[in-house]
Amino acid sequence: MNDYLDLAGQLMMVRLFGTELDAETDAFLRAHRIRGACLFRQNMADAAQLTRFTGALKDALGPHALIALDQEGGAVVRSTWVPAPPSAMALGAADDPVLAREVGAAVARAVRALGFNWNFAPVLDLNNNPHNPVIAERSFGADPIQATRIAMAWMEGSESEGVACCVKHFPGHGDTHVDSHRDLPTVDKPLEELERFEFAPFRIAAPQAPAVMTAHIVYPALDPVNPATMSHAILSGILRDRFGYDGVIITDGMDMHAIAHRYGAGQAAVNALVAGADMVMAIGVRETQIETVHAIAQAIHDGVLPLPEVEARLARLSRLAERHPAGAGAYALEQDDRALMARAWRAGLTALRDPQRPARGSRVQLVARADVVSDGVSEAGVPAATIAAALGTLYDVELVTFADAESFDWSALPQDGRFTILASTSRRRYGERARAGWRPDLHLALWNPYQALDFPSPALLTYGFAPPALDAALAWLAGKTEATGRCPVPGFD
Repeated sequence: MNDYLDLAGQLMMVRLFGTELDAETDAFLRAHRIRGACLFRQNMADAAQLTRFTGALKDALGPHALIALDQEGGAVVRSTWVPAPPSAMALGAADDPVLAREVGAAVARAVRALGFNWNFAPVLDLNNNPHNPVIAERSFGADPIQATRIAMAWMEGSESEGVACCVKHFPGHGDTHVDSHRDLPTVDKPLEELERFEFAPFRIAAPQAPAVMTAHIVYPALDPVNPATMSHAILSGILRDRFGYDGVIITDGMDMHAIAHRYGAGQAAVNALVAGADMVMAIGVRETQIETVHAIAQAIHDGVLPLPEVEARLARLSRLAERHPAGAGAYALEQDDRALMARAWRAGLTALRDPQRPARGSRVQLVARADVVSDGVSEAGVPAATIAAALGTLYDVELVTFADAESFDWSALPQDGRFTILASTSRRRYGERARAGWRPDLHLALWNPYQALDFPSPALLTYGFAPPALDAALAWLAGKTEATGRCPVPGFD
């Protein structure tokens, strides 16, 4: 059985806990020949710590190590001290493939210097659902051709710097009302519509994408029972057979509620591999990781996962690692990349309904959520006090904060003649209570652009809240730059 355990471990990516590779975890990785590790924000403190951690991981995982993270840009980044990349939709608004390629290369330079060789980006989901709770600005847009053109340029940039990409979430998470981290979504569309819309970016990307990540979503027209992650009809029938894809297929996190609340960890992993996945992202606790490796080993032993198919999966994973070797190095272009990211954020700035700049020195009432904590997918949003301090360099600012938009008494806001700016710093859209009758003079949509549709007010869209995004908004307010971006989803004309 030990030989099967060795094979099973090579088909797994695990989550780690803490900021150092402790002796027990090191022994677990080596004993089971685990090939992959995915690091998150809680695993990272600074560059010195992180390169030490990834170096230890490379030694423990072996020469074909796959060390991954989600460094998409915008709100979904894990290393927050490197140059902050724009969100996908900011690049979609700029609609400049050359700029997108430069940004993809810069992201890769930063994470490669930290020891990573696999980045779970770019997102190929086409966001045509204004109420999507998890994608929104993570998408490059809603037009299959335009969005894929920008995403592919980003991916080419990453590849040029030696970091493998992973397009996600196949066959498409853009038209969901449910976050698969919390429950199991269903996209109930006819096959013809899926072919025309959701499939298109993945079909275009298939010849070039090093890896594809699955979606924990049920598509009744394709498979009425199984989510895509566990669907042979979707992973093997469509992606492998119809699209001719021969790169790596990896599952999304198997600890997400869409899967973990419905299946045992071990059985879910086996189901995904039988469906056609090459690697299972077993990022739950250590107990579920152990359950997973034993379940996969048993499936190989029993012939549920035939050995020739296992060897084909291992070959694809080894090829990915060989073409993108892990290992930290110098980051020589950090300052140049910071300037690039600032330029890219400015290029995406989008004006809606002819917003007007208050004159310098104006009396301004700033309304903003007090604080936005991380939801486990995105990083924590910018605090209201930070925005107030930034606007304070231009205006006399009075800050009014709220904890929850639906319980806040919007009618009680002071009517004292100040120019009112609403700064939206979360992904969650506003409800009826906020929208009913109140409107700001200017809406700074500093995260989810769809929030600008919640009020009929002039708005400035940044598609993100990173420091260079806020700098870009301030530059616009100061009259130092224009908002030349065009929002790449319907409803913003």
